[in-house]
Amino acid sequence: TETLTMVLEEIETSLIMWFSYALIPCLLVDGVAVLPAPQNLSVQSTNMKHVLTWSPVIVPEEIIHYSVEYQGEYESLYMSHIWIPSSWCSPTQGPECDITDDITATVPYSLRVRATLGSLTSAWSTLKHRFNRNSTILTPPGMEITKDGFHLVIKLEDLGPQFEFFVAYWKREPGAKEHVKMVRRGGIPVHLETMEPGAAHCVKVRTFVKAIGRHSAFSQTECVKVQGETLPLALALLSFVGFMLILVVVPLSIWKMRRLLQHSCCPVVMLPDTLKITSSPQKLISCRREEVEACVAAGLSSEELLRAWI
Repeated sequence: TETLTMVLEEIETSLIMWFSYALIPCLLVDGVAVLPAPQNLSVQSTNMKHVLTWSPVIVPEEIIHYSVEYQGEYESLYMSHIWIPSSWCSPTQGPECDITDDITATVPYSLRVRATLGSLTSAWSTLKHRFNRNSTILTPPGMEITKDGFHLVIKLEDLGPQFEFFVAYWKREPGAKEHVKMVRRGGIPVHLETMEPGAAHCVKVRTFVKAIGRHSAFSQTECVKVQGETLPLALALLSFVGFMLILVVVPLSIWKMRRLLQHSCCPVVMLPDTLKITSSPQKLISCRREEVEACVAAGLSSEELLRAWI
């Protein structure tokens, strides 16, 4: 019996809800059917990203569209309270609208939303308190710290062109001086300093938005360390070996090149031993003259004498 009673109550509740939803598009105001206006408008703003949200208008088996408009201080004071349609949400189906591109100045903005279903249109629902982008919540950026040899490198989250970053870094030791470096954009690696072997180096960062004159809190401190002296000793040894090789190879190469150029441009001609003159010319002439006289005395013919001379 109790179970049957509970089932009946659930059926009754469902029928009431269905009947209420069925009446939503049929509400009459002065004899004209209208949609209820969206409710609970609010703006969620973090790191200069602004999103307007509202409670959806529910009609069973129907798709509701919404239109969003805004009005800045200039439009309110100098343009007869004109309202401007949002650049991304006129119309939109979801119960939210990214109005970041619409909020271009640090002044109060009025925002309003209405629902549309076919030819039915709701009244405008306006944000209770005007929105100013200087109320955005600023959070520390994400950061990635890496070591490139002995170089400390940081890469920051890209939060957009309005953000600058103040990076504080120091060597973790008593009395160490804290250095601060300004980084104008995120998403790219930035060299901070050269680390000392065996020492820990720490980093923290916060954002700054010049347009609203505010900065975030600092991020959690992160530290990195280069281990030991093995790498410096190895580098020193390699440098010494390279220097010694240069001392040996360079002079040898210069000497070898000089020899090649000498043989190419001014080659040395080596005479056979039979053509080399080992005695003075006068002595050779005297020797040849004595040989000729000896041959004549022996009665040699002129041909034989010539052969003997040659």
